[in-house]
Amino acid sequence: MKASDALARFLTAHRVRTCFELVGGMITHMLDSFAESGQFDIVSMHHEQAAAFAAEGVARHSKGKTVALAMGTSGPGATNLLTGIGSCWFDSVPCLFITGQVNTHELRGELAIRQQGFQELDIVELARSLTKYAARVDSPEDLLSQLHKALSLALSGRQGPVLLDIPNNVQRVDIPDALVGNWLNVPLDIDAGTEASSDELERLQALCLEAQRPLLCIGGGARWADAMAPWLAAADALDIPYVSTLMGHERVVAGKNYFNMIGSYGNREANWAVQNCDLLIVVGARLDVRQTGADTGDFARNAAIVQIDIDPAQLNNRVRADLNICASADSFFRAFPLQLGTFPALDKCWPAELAAQREKAQINEYADWTISPSEVVKQLNRVLAGRPVDYVCDVGNHQMWAAQSLRLSPGQAVHYSGGMGAMGFALPAALGIALQSRHKAVVITGDGSLQINIQELDTLKRMDLDLTIIVMNNSVLGMVKNFQDMYFDGRNQSTQKGYSSPSFTDIARAYGIEALRAENAEETERALNLIPERNGPLLIEIIMDGATECRPRLAFGSKLDKQFPPLDA
Repeated sequence: MKASDALARFLTAHRVRTCFELVGGMITHMLDSFAESGQFDIVSMHHEQAAAFAAEGVARHSKGKTVALAMGTSGPGATNLLTGIGSCWFDSVPCLFITGQVNTHELRGELAIRQQGFQELDIVELARSLTKYAARVDSPEDLLSQLHKALSLALSGRQGPVLLDIPNNVQRVDIPDALVGNWLNVPLDIDAGTEASSDELERLQALCLEAQRPLLCIGGGARWADAMAPWLAAADALDIPYVSTLMGHERVVAGKNYFNMIGSYGNREANWAVQNCDLLIVVGARLDVRQTGADTGDFARNAAIVQIDIDPAQLNNRVRADLNICASADSFFRAFPLQLGTFPALDKCWPAELAAQREKAQINEYADWTISPSEVVKQLNRVLAGRPVDYVCDVGNHQMWAAQSLRLSPGQAVHYSGGMGAMGFALPAALGIALQSRHKAVVITGDGSLQINIQELDTLKRMDLDLTIIVMNNSVLGMVKNFQDMYFDGRNQSTQKGYSSPSFTDIARAYGIEALRAENAEETERALNLIPERNGPLLIEIIMDGATECRPRLAFGSKLDKQFPPLDA
């Protein structure tokens, strides 16, 4: 059997049936085999970075249970995948990346030259620090064993991306049918990760018995745990307050005891809760500077801290916890159910205090603007409430506006580019998500972010997915401009000076996509009200000139509960 045909059979046997690619000479054998098998959704993108983000979207929608493939040819096709590979690495998303390579006899090997074959490039070495496994397959007999290893690692423990680089001549030679048959019948070797010990759970229970003002914090490492939703439902029933990080917020339904997102751009009530609790239980959050602020010594200043993480290297990293537990989030939720006696000393006034803080913070922070971004997001909450929808956000002020105000219903999710923080993420990731979900996706983006992968509007039109793009166009790179206002006396090199943006309404229409333009609050409301009834591609451009602030925000060095502007201002 031809090696590329064996590759197709192995992938379909393990439910890898979606491939995003930009065609090139060194991947044509594999693409031909995928197409001839009739078992693949093959989506041709216009840039390999977008292909990588789209594959990430498939895994995100399935909560890491379904792996998609992104492919690029040798040389520039391979390097263009790297940003998407990094995005999967930092946000713990399992994806398979395959690059084509020149024939093995054209590789430079140990020669002291830069390149032997045309577009030859050692992508394995470049990708090694951003993958759980990266290898070049130099022998056709090793192809399926390497695939088995790569997929097993991608789905094990703290999930992440893997990459195989396959030379052209390896793709086109024959592999013995018996060898193929053997590997098709070997299940993947998936390690679910560690579990908490009985001693650790007893120590946690002892802390809970004394806590009067407990607080739970859901991080990105917990967002895909199947046991998370019932665990938080129990927290609601027992009046146990909980908050999330940006990445944790992706899957947390807005229950009555959810006090929203912590951090530098977090909700006021969430940061207040962290600073006034006496026990903070953190599940799957790495407690980076955007979550804690710069002053880690003051983080959760009155609390004993418990950190649960699947990655032992993340424990006792920036924040020293009173109890560290190395365990997967799902196993922890199952091993430590929330019950009536979990917090016997719970102060009955604690949830009410937090509810009062949440109510106090429900002001329109942008009442002085023509269009308030928080009101835009709140309207999305209203018009899409109760409907299955995936929100996908790019990176910039619009990401934080969304994170501060989105309130998810059951069956909804939001997706952020977290650790990589990649502008250009949202549109291609949403293509993968919508292809996988078959229901509505809503992209929330800015003018700067959308321009990075704007060519995928053509892919959207071709796929005809139920996807709405909301462009908050302030004609400026607003988040960085805000930094310039704070630290550089408003000098605006490359955020306004030397920067421009087009009419996205006109561009969408040129691609054959329905587009609307809104320049005030009334027009914005009318446009957003149309989203539920539209079943295909739609772009809404909201003109927000001068909108360069996110409120509230934390200035560097400030205490977590001392955000700017002060609430009384």
